[in-house]
Amino acid sequence: MMKWAVVLCAMLALSECYIRFTQSYAVGYESMTNDADLSYYGVISIGTPPQSFQVIFDTGSSNLWVPSVYCSSAACNNHARFNPQQSSTFKATNQPLSIQYGTGSMTGYLGYDTVSVGSIQVPHQIFGLSQSEAPFMAYMRADGILGLAYPQLSASNAEPVFDNMVQQGLVQDYFSVYLSSNSQTGSEVIFGGSNPNHYTGSLVWIPLSSETYWQITIDSITINGQVVACNGGCQAIVDTGTSLITGPTSDINSMNSWVGATANNGDATVDCNNIGSMPVLTFNIHGTAFTLPASAYVRQSNYYGCRTGFSPSNSDLWILGDVFIRQYYTIFNRANNSVGLAQAV
Repeated sequence: MMKWAVVLCAMLALSECYIRFTQSYAVGYESMTNDADLSYYGVISIGTPPQSFQVIFDTGSSNLWVPSVYCSSAACNNHARFNPQQSSTFKATNQPLSIQYGTGSMTGYLGYDTVSVGSIQVPHQIFGLSQSEAPFMAYMRADGILGLAYPQLSASNAEPVFDNMVQQGLVQDYFSVYLSSNSQTGSEVIFGGSNPNHYTGSLVWIPLSSETYWQITIDSITINGQVVACNGGCQAIVDTGTSLITGPTSDINSMNSWVGATANNGDATVDCNNIGSMPVLTFNIHGTAFTLPASAYVRQSNYYGCRTGFSPSNSDLWILGDVFIRQYYTIFNRANNSVGLAQAV
């Protein structure tokens, strides 16, 4: 067949003649549960026969790990635990694993098994089996975490799940995230695809400034054209695993002051009746204005009243967490190291 195609090209004297052998890729749809706008998690399975786990799909880290039967921490006692002895496809390693998160750490060891995510089976996937977990993890709804950042960020150089999917030719090298607001259902991550029903208008493609996290450059943060934070530009990561928008303390204090919030024991509170008249916050990124109305950046709670979704940190690196991503459908593109943003609907 190839020979005749070459002859045909010569006969037609075409300046360009392409023969396309298309690879058939799968698209993996993974629905996620919205836990009170604080975190989003979905169900995966590991092993043969499959053992199910709820995991946070976290673009701010790169490792997959779940609790194991060898863990005695309080956090493991109220979560599903992986039992390697019940999986015929499990392969152990002697490699230890230790991951430090912003609010605590987990330790354990690495193993290999088949991991199923959004109907896509990923054979020989390396993952962590926890042996100890930080106390805060006892309060997580999810059992573990599935990291979606770059391999360079991965503890113990463990290959991330998405990289393994792409290298095995299972999916194309991008994934997309939609986070619902005020609803348990509807959120999804799609491996090797996107869902135009969840955004309006065109996607704006923003090149990454660093390829460890999904890191981009913000030019400035403004209110009514006035710079209120990130003067002269700043670096930010787009992170599904962080609830809020975080930044340097002085900048966050400035933003809270501009929107009329009152500092209160580390939180910035606002009068719930004022949400309709509070200013729009604008993130100027790569020549495009991404706006956040007060309805997006104010969190309402029956217990705590109304607070802004801005949190101070000791780092110069900003985090555009769920408060931002709920407003903007996000495509994480590894093919050209960029992030695509469009108004979520």
